[in-house]
Amino acid sequence: MPKRYAHRLARLLAGLPWPRSLRRFRRDKKGATAVEFGLIAAPFLALLIAIIETALVFFASHTLETAVGDASRLIKTGQAQTQKLSQQQFKDAVCSRISGLFDCQGGVLVDVRCYSGFGGAELSPPLDEQGNIQITAGFCPGQAGEIVVVRAMYPWPVRLSLLGFNLSNMAGGKRLLMATSTFRNEPFE
Repeated sequence: MPKRYAHRLARLLAGLPWPRSLRRFRRDKKGATAVEFGLIAAPFLALLIAIIETALVFFASHTLETAVGDASRLIKTGQAQTQKLSQQQFKDAVCSRISGLFDCQGGVLVDVRCYSGFGGAELSPPLDEQGNIQITAGFCPGQAGEIVVVRAMYPWPVRLSLLGFNLSNMAGGKRLLMATSTFRNEPFE
């Protein structure tokens, strides 16, 4: 606020009829700023940390989703089938698009399954009641015209949970980030 407006506001407030107890309280400034900061600082910092952590989770999830969508084009267009890509080579194709943000080789699980129809596709998170991943990664890129589901999963470590705010949905205080791409393979030779 510019000084000229602050002075006007101070003059306006000074001219108001204040009861005697409020006038004494308004004039007494000993430690008021420290007390106000103490009351506001903890909830403000907790809220700020929660916002930052939520933003990181959304950013990481979006990055994983983009990487899976881009790498899935290799299967959808038949490039993975004609080049006879292995499961590890396809995982490397996903990992090349998310370098720096994830521990890709040690943490990302890539599962590729083929189905006869969209109705039979398994899309639910593979977590048991305790919050552990219960899936064996498969690799079935399918043939032309088949339905393929590509899923990439990563247990993202949740650093802080303050004031009851907790993003974890897995055992060990982690959040399962899962990106899924479901499509019908194009007609390729």
